[in-house]
Amino acid sequence: MAPTDALITAFTTLLVTLDPPGLAPLFLGLTQGMTGAQRRQVAVRGSLIAFGILAVFAVFGSGILGVLGISMGSFRIAGGLMLFAIAFEMIFEKRNERKEKTKDDAITRDHIHHLAVFPLAIPLIAGPGAISATVLIAGTMDGIAGRIGLIGVIAVCLALVFLALMLAERLNRFLGVTGRALLTRLLGVLLSALSVQFVVDGVKSAFAG
Repeated sequence: MAPTDALITAFTTLLVTLDPPGLAPLFLGLTQGMTGAQRRQVAVRGSLIAFGILAVFAVFGSGILGVLGISMGSFRIAGGLMLFAIAFEMIFEKRNERKEKTKDDAITRDHIHHLAVFPLAIPLIAGPGAISATVLIAGTMDGIAGRIGLIGVIAVCLALVFLALMLAERLNRFLGVTGRALLTRLLGVLLSALSVQFVVDGVKSAFAG
């Protein structure tokens, strides 16, 4: 896969997995009663923490798998299946229900100052799906240049997430219930196709030679 194609695939996979439009209404509920400045602080911290988490997995994810004795082919199959499960939830509107429950539970347990770390950065932004996607994509990147490119893609995706959080109120009003449902389903179909490709690549890698 050419570097440009790899970066485009990485960008598409991560952006769909992160789902910035889907995070917008959850962020509004999470920061209910806050001022604009307080919301901005939460969004900045949450986005930066999520970027740090995904960047670490982009650089060290394959090394961690190596220590555990897990081949990249096996992880591609497992990660592809996990991403397919997320796509299934998106298509049938189960993912937002689960995220809403995470949000509601967290508000009762954690102080408002910790919202940027939990549940915003983890697990709403850098959740299992995003982490798995990052490790999978990192396995397709060659050398230091590829990892740097991936970290750049992560930065762009997290910048778009931050923008969605900042425009959450407007975005929520613009899309409405129907618009959000339609967009989520379309992204779910796209993610399902990408996840199947990860499984196919994993099977080829696992049984190569």
